[in-house]
Amino acid sequence: MADNYLERKREEYEQKVAQMQRRPNVVRSANKHASYPTDAQFSQRLHPLPDEALSITPPSRFTYPFDYSPHKLSLLAAQETQQYIATRDDWRSELEAGKMFGVLVVRTRQGEMGFFAAYSGLLAGSYQQTYFVPPVYDCQQPGGFFRQGEAEIENLTRQINEREQSETYQLLLKTVAHTRQEAECSLHDMRQQMNRSRNLRRLKRESEKLTTEELEQLVRESQFQKAEYRRAERAWKERIAIPQTTLDTYEAETERLRTERRKRSAALQMRLFWHYKLYNARGQRKDLCEIFARTPQGTPPAGSGDCAAPKLLQYAYIHRCQPICMAEFWWGNSPMGELRVHGRYYPACTGKCGPILTYMLDGLAVDTPPTTERRTMAEGQTLPIIYEDAWLLAVDKPAGLLSVPGRDGGDSVLQRMRTYLPQADGPLIVHRLDMDTSGLLLIAKTKAVHQRMQALFETRAVVKRYIALLDGTPSADKGLIDLPIGPCLHDRPRQQADGPTARPALTRYEVLEQQEEHTRVAFYPLTGRTHQLRVHAAHIRGLGCPISGDSLYGTRGPRLYLHAEQLEFEHPVTHEHLRLHSPAPF
Repeated sequence: MADNYLERKREEYEQKVAQMQRRPNVVRSANKHASYPTDAQFSQRLHPLPDEALSITPPSRFTYPFDYSPHKLSLLAAQETQQYIATRDDWRSELEAGKMFGVLVVRTRQGEMGFFAAYSGLLAGSYQQTYFVPPVYDCQQPGGFFRQGEAEIENLTRQINEREQSETYQLLLKTVAHTRQEAECSLHDMRQQMNRSRNLRRLKRESEKLTTEELEQLVRESQFQKAEYRRAERAWKERIAIPQTTLDTYEAETERLRTERRKRSAALQMRLFWHYKLYNARGQRKDLCEIFARTPQGTPPAGSGDCAAPKLLQYAYIHRCQPICMAEFWWGNSPMGELRVHGRYYPACTGKCGPILTYMLDGLAVDTPPTTERRTMAEGQTLPIIYEDAWLLAVDKPAGLLSVPGRDGGDSVLQRMRTYLPQADGPLIVHRLDMDTSGLLLIAKTKAVHQRMQALFETRAVVKRYIALLDGTPSADKGLIDLPIGPCLHDRPRQQADGPTARPALTRYEVLEQQEEHTRVAFYPLTGRTHQLRVHAAHIRGLGCPISGDSLYGTRGPRLYLHAEQLEFEHPVTHEHLRLHSPAPF
């Protein structure tokens, strides 16, 4: 009944909107399970921009959410939101742990400019907070299928825990373990006795002249002891089997409950995904399963659709507001392993929000990705050759040029080298630099030399020196950073520290020069992890000072101020000591 009532009210609302806007192609159906606010709630969630926004020209294209510098209007909206958050003393302890917030500047149907605000996940245990837009779907609503499903899963969890902690189960475990220990001790004693008897028989054979009957007696003694041991083995197995069978039966029932819990949890998660029905700028609607169906993972990760950006766009589309620009910022402490700084702006995650926002932005004029702009600029730049002989070649890669082709192909050092060295065999590229990192890159002209050079890198026989500009000042002038890192599975290519995929990573550093708000440092990586220097610079357990221009771990700028300045190694063929140098262009 409640669903029918909401559906009827929704249809009345959309008919009214369609008449007002005279748009024959407006969306005729909506997610009947979504939270549709009244006009009073809408006015509470549409916040005015400060007066200074009147003098700011709105952007002509919407924010590219995966790599951006916040527009001035987004900054004003974020400042207003941050001022509101600061007034909520009741959230202070929770927000100390950190949370991502977002703002979306919009133009309403009446032409009014304002902004919406949102937070990722739950805040104070709820998806519903008056200042912020509602969730795409509120799975916490009382009496809803999700809460009921959660209660059933929690009941299974309770049953499993009770069975695992029960006196019956603990007694069975102890009985089986004790019986096995008794069996092992008893059989061990028998084996020791058999060994002593075997040695005595051997000595008797060697030291005495035995009759045939005496020899046969020794054989019969050996056979009897072996038979006795086998009988004891069988007896102990039968004795162990009695409590073991009871234990197996008990654990099989517990495992059945675990399997049931897994099935119910997966089914509940999929049902939840079906209720997240998202719009795009064309007025189309898809659920999360449809959106993720053609992605490599195939199914949505847990928590998909609950980030700030999808909530903001969904709310704007439902109320026929035109998105102008958006930004997301972190508020609070950094979570363990990740790189988040209080008050700093961050791009949307690629694992959960990548497919969702790509779909939701379809139909909007969106900014060109900065990476595309940087790659386009790099295509017109030359690739200086720093060193070349019959076996090796070193180039000075400009920032913005890929080391190897990306998924969409395009210009790269490898492609240029294949054109320059048409007769060369093997992979050519010995190591890689990030697209935004400039500097020395080695090329091997033959497969054999490539293998030798890679062996030098793997055994740390190549000394690498990078120059970087940092935002801030490290606490020490030199030192060793020992911080394992690995890929963030739901936000590639971002890396995280001490995560499940982390591998050892070591970097030596020394401060070269202090430049007002920036510090010039030299990095000497001892391992070669993806984004190693960027993470070691930015993480609080590293230097706590991100590399200038780092859009992933710091603040985006004209470029990433990181340059591979020097490579020092023994030539793999001539054994000459080489020191290749390329001065940093900053």
